[in-house]
Amino acid sequence: MLTVTRCLVLAASVWMSGCDDAPRSGPLPASGGAAAGKVLRVTFQAAETGFDPVMVADYYSGTVIEAIFDPLLTYDYLARPARLVPNAAEALPEISDHGRTYTLKIRKGIYFTPDPAFKGGKRELTAADFAYSIKRFLDPRLRSPYAFLFEGKIAGLDELAARAKATGRFDYDAHVAGLETPERYVLRIRLKETDFNFSHVLAFSLTGAVAREAIEAYGGDTNAHPVGTGPFMLKSYTRSSKIVLEANPGYRGKVWDFVPGSDPLDQEIAARMKGRRLPQIRRVEISVMDETQSRWLAFQRGETDIEYQLWEVAPTFMTEDGRLRPEFVKRGIRLDRSVDPEVVYTYFNMRDRVGNRLNPVGGLSPERIALRRAIAMAYKVEDQIRIIRKGQAVRAQFPIPPGVAGHDPHYRSAIPHDPQTANALLDRFGYRKGPDGYRSQPDGKPLVIRYSSLPTERDRQFDELVKRSFDTIGVRLEIHKDRFPELNKLENECRLMMRTAAWIADYPDGDNFMQLLYGPNSGQSNNACYRSPQYDERYEKSRLLPHGPERDRLYHEMTRLMEVHTVWILGDSRYRNVLLQPHVVGYRKHPVLHAEWLYIDLDLDVIAKGDLDVIARKQR
Repeated sequence: MLTVTRCLVLAASVWMSGCDDAPRSGPLPASGGAAAGKVLRVTFQAAETGFDPVMVADYYSGTVIEAIFDPLLTYDYLARPARLVPNAAEALPEISDHGRTYTLKIRKGIYFTPDPAFKGGKRELTAADFAYSIKRFLDPRLRSPYAFLFEGKIAGLDELAARAKATGRFDYDAHVAGLETPERYVLRIRLKETDFNFSHVLAFSLTGAVAREAIEAYGGDTNAHPVGTGPFMLKSYTRSSKIVLEANPGYRGKVWDFVPGSDPLDQEIAARMKGRRLPQIRRVEISVMDETQSRWLAFQRGETDIEYQLWEVAPTFMTEDGRLRPEFVKRGIRLDRSVDPEVVYTYFNMRDRVGNRLNPVGGLSPERIALRRAIAMAYKVEDQIRIIRKGQAVRAQFPIPPGVAGHDPHYRSAIPHDPQTANALLDRFGYRKGPDGYRSQPDGKPLVIRYSSLPTERDRQFDELVKRSFDTIGVRLEIHKDRFPELNKLENECRLMMRTAAWIADYPDGDNFMQLLYGPNSGQSNNACYRSPQYDERYEKSRLLPHGPERDRLYHEMTRLMEVHTVWILGDSRYRNVLLQPHVVGYRKHPVLHAEWLYIDLDLDVIAKGDLDVIARKQR
């Protein structure tokens, strides 16, 4: 299956000379469980923004961060639904004071990867590192897009951030009542209010511990110099092109020991992987490929081992009932299929101005609500699923997706696809058509809506669907193109008028999705920059409640509010059809974890056989 350009392995321990790529086999390293030849090759469909946990908000950067840094908690690899387990902590937190105090003991003997910042010393992970890492989220200079994880929650932390805004200096040495380290390996977090879901935040990959020495040593370039205690470390990095990780030689002795349920695939994985020291993978090579066709061809040629996101070409390798086509089964390729715990949505910027320009879709006046509602009614989500997703998605009716606590499978959106009513609505609110068939604003000024998207073939298809829907209601559309990191930056500054976005679960609880429209999160996760006192009041009440009927009632009311104001066009949740080469062992898509590289292996014997088959085919 593998091409000659990938260092064809002739036997499990012999490889051809004169090859520039990393060898697939060889002796075991002096420490760690990864064989030197186990090189995993994967792709990202969009560029990363960097690897400082407090400074990023995109899926791709977060996946790499998950592999490099250690949060206090994580998830059982096989348990469904997702189940919390200890990670850098010895055990799950001791929760007291009615859900307001979380006490955790840090495992002894965990060390940061060697780095010049430590001046040749061996640096152990302690409770103080987690306290420091949490404080960084609220440092005003860093403008963390994930500050909402801790804002308004930890006693004394918001006050420290307020002083920093006033003085221009964040005092990391100041005492914070809610972040105590009474012993070297003990962290006590005191919350302002009851929160029985806070453990999920402590398992989120971006809350992994950083070392203060490393952060201070690299100053403004921390995004390119991640120093963690996780299973992998950054070996080389070419921005927006290539990311290479290597197994951390000093990683603690973690052993594959997950207990399978009744699923036959899980039982097969456990039988093959149980007892193996982790990570087994020696190196992960990540290539950024924007175009789906390029990623598909790379997998076809055996140049990648796992391909995560190929919705647009799914009919090429899948039957209509979601099975792998026989010709790929014969080659030993496997398919792992699941619905992502995500929502894809198109948001409107709710502010009255975008930069220096008046924003025709912003605000809560009746005519602006009518315009957004008409645009939403003109867009046909079913076409998005049929044309762009090739059927590999399910319609999203509720802002919390399936598999996440708080999802309501019976809820139906109050915004139908109805272009005729959409046109009548615009007529009623004074959006009159001119001789060219396009409408003006009620005050007679030109009406032009700016939609932002990526310069990829997939996004060009989105552009066409949006343009088609706008034309049905006589609204002029302007397409704005830019790269993924640049659009994210503009989005965080509330400077995009309209864009399609996706949110995949950081943790499997509805709070992670309903906070997307919480007013104080504007410029962070709230990319619509929406502020509604009614919504915010209900959200603040919901944060104090465990999963259950009372919280669900608030979530329903919040959803109806966002529909009344028409903040989003709610789209779909995509199937994740993960294609695996025959030599990939132990892969199972987790609902929350994204860097499953820690838990899988590569079968060198299968690689060797596949390479010999390639040679034979070429000689014929």
